Amino acid sequence: DQTMMMALGITNIEQFFAQLYADTYNDPFSGGRQMNSHFATPTVDENGQWLDHKNQYNTSSDISSTGGQMARGLGLAFASKKYRTLNKQLGDNNFSANGNEVSFVTIGDASTSEGIFWETINAAGVLQVPMVVSVWDDGYGISVPKHLQTAKASISKATRGLIKEDERDGMLMFVGKAYDYPGLVEMYEKGIKQVRENHIPALFHIEDCTQPQGHSTSGSHERYKSKDRLEWEKEYDCIERMAAWMINAGLASHEKIEGIREKARNAAREGKQRAWEAVQERPLQTKATLTQWVEDSKSLDGMDQLAMEISSELKMQVIPSLSELVALIRRLYYQLKLNGHSLSDEIKLWLNVTMAKADQDYHTHLYSNTVNAATRIDVKPAVYSEDSVKIPGYQILNQFFDEKMQEYPEMIAFGEDVGQIGDVNQGFAGLQEKYGKERVFDTGIREWSIMGQAIGTAMRGFRPIAEIQYLDYLIYGLEPLSDDLATLRYRSNGLQSAPAIIRTRGHRLEGIWHAGSPMGMIVNSLRGMYVCVPRNMVQAAGMYNTLLKADDPALVIEPLNGYRIRETRPDNLNSFCVPLGSPEVLQEGSDITLVTYGSCVRVAQKAIELLEPFDISIELIDVQTLLPFDMESVIVHSIKKTNRVLFLDEDVPGGGTAYMMREVLETQGGYQYLDSAPQTISAHAHRTPFGSEGDYFTKPNAEDLVEKVVGIMREVMPDYYPEL
Repeated sequence: DQTMMMALGITNIEQFFAQLYADTYNDPFSGGRQMNSHFATPTVDENGQWLDHKNQYNTSSDISSTGGQMARGLGLAFASKKYRTLNKQLGDNNFSANGNEVSFVTIGDASTSEGIFWETINAAGVLQVPMVVSVWDDGYGISVPKHLQTAKASISKATRGLIKEDERDGMLMFVGKAYDYPGLVEMYEKGIKQVRENHIPALFHIEDCTQPQGHSTSGSHERYKSKDRLEWEKEYDCIERMAAWMINAGLASHEKIEGIREKARNAAREGKQRAWEAVQERPLQTKATLTQWVEDSKSLDGMDQLAMEISSELKMQVIPSLSELVALIRRLYYQLKLNGHSLSDEIKLWLNVTMAKADQDYHTHLYSNTVNAATRIDVKPAVYSEDSVKIPGYQILNQFFDEKMQEYPEMIAFGEDVGQIGDVNQGFAGLQEKYGKERVFDTGIREWSIMGQAIGTAMRGFRPIAEIQYLDYLIYGLEPLSDDLATLRYRSNGLQSAPAIIRTRGHRLEGIWHAGSPMGMIVNSLRGMYVCVPRNMVQAAGMYNTLLKADDPALVIEPLNGYRIRETRPDNLNSFCVPLGSPEVLQEGSDITLVTYGSCVRVAQKAIELLEPFDISIELIDVQTLLPFDMESVIVHSIKKTNRVLFLDEDVPGGGTAYMMREVLETQGGYQYLDSAPQTISAHAHRTPFGSEGDYFTKPNAEDLVEKVVGIMREVMPDYYPEL
């Protein structure tokens, strides 16, 4: 793929090697965060504003998960489809020229064994999107031959059932040889023309690719290929074959070809050397600084032994890395500090600057830092009046989404059963009929590629709300969220953004795979996304308002058992904004701080009613979002008053409650205000059995909470509170 990037002028030799050397200064694609050949072009400027995609080549920042590019590639192609079908509504824009853009996806033959490859090409065939998938087939997946990878040992033969026939859906298919340059040119020109004009996906199976090197420095292909195969690869090397074709076609003489080879070798060597010298500049300066500090330390009391050890290590390090040098400097600093030498002050200043630079190099762009960051959106409280009506929660969302679809012409909503029936809980009921099948539509049962559609369309200016029907099913879509969406801004060093909103519903209901609340897994997998856990549909609407104004991706988990509970509709439903990272104190109290979220808020409120005869004062706090978590230290402020804390949720033990406890006690220092041991109450370790009884005896209920709270207070006043 680097050949394509160099031909398009997206990269050059020095940049290629800068990324290989993880050069934070000179890797223009990831700032030293990605492995080599993970290219990216800027899609947003430093202020988070969209660039003009129509007048530049665009390449999305890739991931290393094999096959992971497929779902995003589908989404990027799907955006072209939408820009063509919604051309009148969207008008002129910076993202598309009437949907003429083609999504080019490349994949190694062995990676087509991944499930997402099959899921994606099936979806592409159904959706009829302008997507070109090139399969580079060198006969192996590292050391495993393709007859152990693919049925019929041929991906084009295995997928022939998807070939488009007549007017029915499906895809185009082309097969070519890697060494046949003129044949490939003719084949690609013909195929891409059809893809671009007619929005038909195409698969190009390129056979007989050769492998000049192994998969890695530790995986030489000479270990698993026969001598005959290696000789064949030399004979059919694409570069050798192209040179022969150019000579035979009269395009160049043998001497001209040799001149090109020599020029290419020199360019590669010189570019590599310049990149190496650039990345070594800082370590060499650091080594010189450390050498001087070591010399200065040798004459100081208590320092001679360590100084000699570090000096010896420096002599052995022919090409020291910055991290190795910093580790030595820190060791030197510790000993100088212990012995009270003033040189430690100079070193400390240097370390502060270095650590700040490392923080900038490696720890930035996990979330947006622009004026449109979700945590910077102005808070706008819900407004109620005498005319405010009480309606079921699903109607709150239905009316909200209706108003948002009018406000944002670039907003699209999709997922399983979202279109025709308006989702299983009626949040989009009637909206497909009102806004059309191009904006509110159904998908197949394919969570991974639904997430890919969300990522790709969000990268190209749409505001997708992509639905996963139940939180339990999110696991199928977790891979692209964790590896792709959550890391996009970070791995591209702020070059790219995809403010997709993933909508789902979860927590308690009756059904072993309809009652999940795996929040610990989610918050630890989705750093780089925000995770909203509203207690009701009004709060959910306020969070959607915030997110639609922002440029961060997020997951919103609506409480599954709350759609038919009546809520008061805010008069400013379309505009009020719930702040992210800002817990809400729902009830003030003085004895125990009770921290929870989602459906458990109602459990807590019921328990508080049951606790009234016990004369226990509960301060109830709804965290509202798990990512970000309590940016204002609301919970610690409460603990300062109550000196006791109890964390409640429906995850397994050690899941979401452990995450919340760590944030409050360790990160925010809440431990120092406790007079009693912090407590948690969660679901049992197994999945929730089917039926009301299974739910009651597995998930935390109000009675469980009463007994836990009374037990905590009994430790304080055993004579006053009974043993339950």
